[in-house]
Amino acid sequence: MAEFTIPLSALKGRGAATRVAHRFERDVRAAFDDGWQTWDETLPGEAAKPQTEVRWEDARSAIMANDSPDIAFDYSINPYRGCEHGCSYCYARPTHSYLGLSPGLDFETVIIAKRGLAELLRKELIRPGYRPSMIVIGSVTDCYQPVERELKITRSLIEVLREARHPFSLVTKSSGVERDLDLIAPMAADKLVAIYVTITTLDGALARQLEPRAASPQRRLRTIRALAEAGVPVGVSVAPQIPFINDDMEQVLEAAAAAGAKSAFYTVLRLPWELNEVFQQWLAVHYPQRAARVMARIREMRGGQDYRSDFATRMTGSGLWSELIRQRFHKACARHGLNRERLELDLSQFRPGLAAGQGSLF
Repeated sequence: MAEFTIPLSALKGRGAATRVAHRFERDVRAAFDDGWQTWDETLPGEAAKPQTEVRWEDARSAIMANDSPDIAFDYSINPYRGCEHGCSYCYARPTHSYLGLSPGLDFETVIIAKRGLAELLRKELIRPGYRPSMIVIGSVTDCYQPVERELKITRSLIEVLREARHPFSLVTKSSGVERDLDLIAPMAADKLVAIYVTITTLDGALARQLEPRAASPQRRLRTIRALAEAGVPVGVSVAPQIPFINDDMEQVLEAAAAAGAKSAFYTVLRLPWELNEVFQQWLAVHYPQRAARVMARIREMRGGQDYRSDFATRMTGSGLWSELIRQRFHKACARHGLNRERLELDLSQFRPGLAAGQGSLF
């Protein structure tokens, strides 16, 4: 990775340190201190408080099919591209490259909202050839990131799924999911929904560095409790596991189970494409003395490389360190009663005619 200098003021409230170039960019530009005392006058003021910009995109389809054998769902819907939570480890960052935007700061400051997504979903559900299967909302970026408070795209999707009695699940770091409990709780009673809340660590200071604009760990525990008390099946994601950074997985699982979570899953850190540079910049800024050690362990789990994309190991890694994480996870789940029963949502209740405004004989 290239040498770089970062004004610390540019990092406040953001996960990425710079606007790293995307992989399709021909001309790469970088800030440079020319010795004329202009660095402090221009760059910090420009980058210290980048404002979030929302751009609209006319969606061409709502439901995306998944053909990855290591993912346990067939369909997904993503209301947004980019995510203001600014997680430094987010595997979705490289997707901004397809828009000609930086996977660094642009990913968390330029949010693409999909216009007309709910109506597209309705049309796709009522097509004669559609067959119901598990849908995950927000499989790439968080469907309850801050802009959802005003845009309510996720809520409109849930309304359509409720009308059609189509099951779904979602994963979020936001307490915003509580807003939609009036829709989610009745669907949960009919075995039509499951919610997963990601808690990477219980360390508030670390969470502010890793996930600067996501809800605090304690607030997410309160969300798990609120969902569980409303009768919603709720699980916890302790992803990603980052060697020598978030080492409190057992404590997270214990706290989540105490709050009402019944299931859990994890992945290890993966660094595809430009995310490798973004995350290594984050390490250099926040954990410079530990950075080489962290990357050495990551490479150990990736066959000596920063990242390997094969389906067999990309989620969990391989080798002794990967096996240690796996054993820790399963022993902690067994200790706290997590994953004892497999949750099956009920696909048989799907009624596309209801979404089309037709009546039902059932």
